[in-house]
Amino acid sequence: MSAAPSLFDPALRRLRRDRAARSLGEADFLLTEVSERLAERLEDVLRSFPRVAILGAWDGTPARILAGRSGIGSLIQVESSPLMAACAAEFGPVVVADEEALPLAEGSFDLILAPLTLHGVNDLPGALTQIRRALRPDGLFLGAMLAGETLQNLRSAFAEAEIQTAGGLSPRVAPFADLRSLGGLLQRAGFALPAADLDRIEASYREPLRLLHDLKAMGESNPLRERRRAFLRRDTLLRALEILALDPPLKIRFDVAFLTGWAPHESQQKPLKPGSAQFRLAEALKTPEHPLDDKPEPL
Repeated sequence: MSAAPSLFDPALRRLRRDRAARSLGEADFLLTEVSERLAERLEDVLRSFPRVAILGAWDGTPARILAGRSGIGSLIQVESSPLMAACAAEFGPVVVADEEALPLAEGSFDLILAPLTLHGVNDLPGALTQIRRALRPDGLFLGAMLAGETLQNLRSAFAEAEIQTAGGLSPRVAPFADLRSLGGLLQRAGFALPAADLDRIEASYREPLRLLHDLKAMGESNPLRERRRAFLRRDTLLRALEILALDPPLKIRFDVAFLTGWAPHESQQKPLKPGSAQFRLAEALKTPEHPLDDKPEPL
């Protein structure tokens, strides 16, 4: 198999999360909202989870929101940033490790959560496969990652500004996965009953510069390996801010893909084999049935 494309710079991403450990509290609205939505989805699952792992401890916000929820047992956090891990330690044990090389024993967890973690990994299929292997049979995976048209107007503004001021383009905003492909990746990783759905979270800004501040505070600044290494030109930045400010207030969209998958188990529902139905659809709908004539017409 060919290696996964290396879009992101892991060392830079870790450095930015280290810096965000000191500033996340200034812009934790998205992480808090997503963590709460993950916890709400768990409330619909009527079962207990004795062993839980959180991939992406952040500053401990996901663990804090999950703590005390009915059915949640012992909890382990995994975080790539040592400084972020130090913050999260207040809410439970933390292991410092990369999301693409998980130190989780096979079949050791009943529930694995990944809040806003996986959109920055290079090998997403590999990460999902590791997660599935770390689950016990019939264990549950719930993930949330940025996807779709997240930050689309920011991407467009920088593209237009750079063309006007520098005569060319460079990648400024990371690409995000398409929702339909994420469902296929869950299936490819071996999950049973895979599902992917999208929640749209919108934030309004009076000042476009505040958006850039928040992205930096979140540790979500440009992590692309092929980014332009020179500092952002002042005229490019000012032009991008002008474009973003044309229609105040600035509305920024975060498309959050919620992923659900179960480790396979014999007790789970399975699709019926074609032709195995015991009742005809026409009988259920109480309508006449008209057989198709499959004979080829003469030429």
